[in-house]
Amino acid sequence: MYIIKVKGKAKIPDYIQIRDENFVLVAYFRADRPLKKMEKFGLEGKEDELEALIKDLPFGKLQKLEL
Repeated sequence: MYIIKVKGKAKIPDYIQIRDENFVLVAYFRADRPLKKMEKFGLEGKEDELEALIKDLPFGKLQKLEL
C-alpha cells in the first residue's frame, strides 16, 4: 500500500490518502483525526506508528506504506 499527505487550503483541512498496489484509493481521512476501522486495511494495532508517520510525512510525496 501507499500513503500520501494532501495539503488543504483555507478552510479545507489536510488529508491522508491510502492507496493499494494498483493506486486505487482505499482510505481517505483527515490528517488530524485517526483512521477508524484500521482492521479493514490490515493496520490494526499500528495506530501509533501510523500517527507518527503521518506527522513526519511531507506533503504531496507518495510513499510506500511499510509498518
